[in-house]
Amino acid sequence: MVADVGRDDVHLREVHRFANRPVRLNGTLHWDVLALWAGVVDGLRIAGREANPLAGIGVDSWAIDYALLDADGALLGNPVHYRDARTDGVADAVAQVITPEELYAVTGVQRLPFNTVYQLVAARDSWALRNAAALLMIPDLFAYWLTGQRTGEVTNASTTGLFDVRSRTWSAELVKRLDLRADLLPEVAEPGVRIGMLLPSVAAECGLADVPVWTVGSHDTASAVLGVPAADDRFAYISCGTWSLVGVERPAPVTSEAARLANFSNELGVDGTVRFLRNVMGLWLLQESLRTWERSGVSAELPALLAQAAALPAGRSVIDPDRPEFLPPGDMPARLQAECRRTDQPVPTTPAEITRCILDSLAAAYRRTVREAAELAGAPVEVVHLVGGGAQNSLLCQLTADACGLPVIAGPVEAAAYGNVLVQARAAGVLSGGLSDLRARVPHTDSVTYRPR
Repeated sequence: MVADVGRDDVHLREVHRFANRPVRLNGTLHWDVLALWAGVVDGLRIAGREANPLAGIGVDSWAIDYALLDADGALLGNPVHYRDARTDGVADAVAQVITPEELYAVTGVQRLPFNTVYQLVAARDSWALRNAAALLMIPDLFAYWLTGQRTGEVTNASTTGLFDVRSRTWSAELVKRLDLRADLLPEVAEPGVRIGMLLPSVAAECGLADVPVWTVGSHDTASAVLGVPAADDRFAYISCGTWSLVGVERPAPVTSEAARLANFSNELGVDGTVRFLRNVMGLWLLQESLRTWERSGVSAELPALLAQAAALPAGRSVIDPDRPEFLPPGDMPARLQAECRRTDQPVPTTPAEITRCILDSLAAAYRRTVREAAELAGAPVEVVHLVGGGAQNSLLCQLTADACGLPVIAGPVEAAAYGNVLVQARAAGVLSGGLSDLRARVPHTDSVTYRPR
């Protein structure tokens, strides 16, 4: 994405889009980061032709996963995907060393089976981890390849389960008690810090001049929440894509026992904020169903499916989208049908019925999570902002408004890109002010309001 930023407005242009296809090799699911790097380089080359000179580059991505480098900075294998089974049962083993109460008091992180802390414990005796010289989260890896500088950005670091959510630094105590290596962890920086200049070799390959690379909210949800066009702080957000991150923005962590038992996370945001949220399985359920139908030769075009699903009765079959059996890749429709049988509900059979079950279930989960977040954090909510790819799904947006009993403002779809470039623009001196000043520049023309029926 290329952004043209003025003092009063921001315009985004998509210049390149490329696939992100995980690869299973010898039973392990990996990210193909070299293919992603090739896509990044292609995108920078196109951006350079259309907008040279660039004033800055910022990288955001998903959280949790990491890469290992050797002493020369070479990659020690493709990073393992968080949906890989290597962390099965590890959370319970960690709880024997550090109780869930102790872990949450320090990190404020929702217990998810694939959290970075559990990945590292699972890989503790691996050759790669024993021989690594550095660990970088995924966006930090790409920033390193762009600049040659190793930096850890706090919004992504805060998702690892090894980060002190109050001091905004790595927890040396947790690292030591879990027998992990503190020397692998990079120094951390807040969003809006210059990491370095684009390496001459990368600049030459992309046809670019000297360009600074900035830290931004490198966890895409941190950037997406900054890209919410909120008028005040009385809002909840749903960053809706493969995952749905549902919560409220707070000035400080909420690490009460009630918050832990409700499995809420305190993820760090831009300008000292905290995103008090819970992961909901999200549109992964629908994406994986579409892949299953495609592989089996069943015709299932999404626009037609959504139109057919909208005509079906509401709430016929509603499941908990966060059940662990829905996490791995595979035959999602069969698993959804099995869950409906288990809970003695009508079993959806057609793609449209399964789609309606998914969307009704997500809307119900959003309602639960918005209400719990507001209650636990003492944060009144008058409107729900739904951003990301899910904002294009008008049926989901309307069902969410109906379920929550609140207006849903859907959009922008590219909220993460807006949040990314707004931080860059302020760091470069183009913009000034706090979060409300930055959010005021997110165009409202990219949003649609859905009112509860």
